[in-house]
Formats: sequence, structure tokens, C-alpha cells
Amino acid sequence: MMTGAIQFGSKTIDFCLEYSDRKSLGITVTPDMEVLVKAPIETSLEKVKEKIKKKAPWIIKQQSFFLSFQPKTPKRKYVSGETHLYLGRQYRLNIQIGNDETVKLKGKFIVVITSHKSKAKDLINEWYLQHARTHFHAIALPLIDKFKKYKVEPSSIVLREMPTRWGSCTPKGKIILNPELIKAPKGCIEYVIIHELCHLIHHDHTQKFIDLQTKEMKDWEKWKMKLELLLA
Repeated sequence: MMTGAIQFGSKTIDFCLEYSDRKSLGITVTPDMEVLVKAPIETSLEKVKEKIKKKAPWIIKQQSFFLSFQPKTPKRKYVSGETHLYLGRQYRLNIQIGNDETVKLKGKFIVVITSHKSKAKDLINEWYLQHARTHFHAIALPLIDKFKKYKVEPSSIVLREMPTRWGSCTPKGKIILNPELIKAPKGCIEYVIIHELCHLIHHDHTQKFIDLQTKEMKDWEKWKMKLELLLA
């Protein structure tokens, strides 16, 4: 496999090129925004670049589409007064020293009671994870029921930390959600779940996929944008 790049306006498009025994040239944009090109063995590099330039608007659109699935929450210090998100709302952290090891919402605060401040990060992350499990499944159930009319149903829904994605769908129908989504509003969580449910029917981001997503969530673009801005 070799790498290359083309210039399209002010945008540089890097790509990975692989030659194989195939009849046509194919271009794929991965969820990590990598551009993969597979070409017949006799194809010249110039012809490959020419094809990429023709597809450049689509490539940039796909990369932009995947950008919303990249968590960008800044690193936290887990100290009192710091703001943290939960279901789209901002809360201030209030760390108190005590015998209990608990986390709870109180007004506009996330109150952490701990025997040592160094435990705050782990306690908060565990609290987020527990709430993600509860909320994600509650939000997903009615959406899964809606998709049964298409004769599809996820084999399971699991939570997994993913540094560059909000959600994914495996070939066997397992939907994986990033627990970080618990920091976003309910509409954003619904958008990601619907996006992955649509993948049970259409595996690629074709027009049919977009049409189905729009049919099931008319305002998905609003929630996609909110997800990008909220956790930017």
C-alpha cells in the first residue's frame, strides 16, 4: 500500500492506494476520515489522482459527516468549580471530603463526596457510565421498535469507549455506543442510535441511507450540528 495526496482548492486530501486484481477503481472514506483507494493493477498514479479530484467534493462531505462522530471534549482536571456536561446541560463540580464515595446531582452541581480528591475522576466516570447504561437503553427501546417494520433489530447494544467515534454497528448487528454521549442532549443520543439502526439496512452512507435517516428523524441535521458544537 502506498500513500499520496492531492490539492483541491485550499484542502489537501491524503489517501492510501492499494493495487489489486479488480476491474474498477473504488474510493472509500473510513469513519476515521481516511481515504482508501483500490485500483486495478495497471492504473497509473495520475489516473488515480484524477479520479480522486473528481470525487473530492464527495470525499470532503463524507469526512465532514464523520467529524461529528469524533468526541472532542477537552481534558478535565476534576476540581471544584469546573464545568461538566450531563444530558446537554452544564453543571459545576463540587468535591467534598467525607466517608462516602458517592456522586449525585444537586441543583446546578455534580456533588462528589470522597475520602480523597484523587478519587474524584474515577467516581465521576463510573457515575457517567451507570447513567449511560440506563438512559441509552431507555432511549433505544422505542427506536428499535420503530425499526422492526423494516424487519431489522440489533443483536445487542453495548457501551464502549471509542476515541474517535460516537457509535458504530458491527456486521453482525451489534450497536456500540460511546458512553461519552451521556454528556449530550437526548436528541443527540437519539440521532446516533437512529444512525446506527439505519446501518442495519444500508451499510454505507449512500443516498438511500440518508433518505432513510431523514424519514426516521427529519431534524437529524440539527442534532448532528448540536453534537458537533456542544462537545467541540
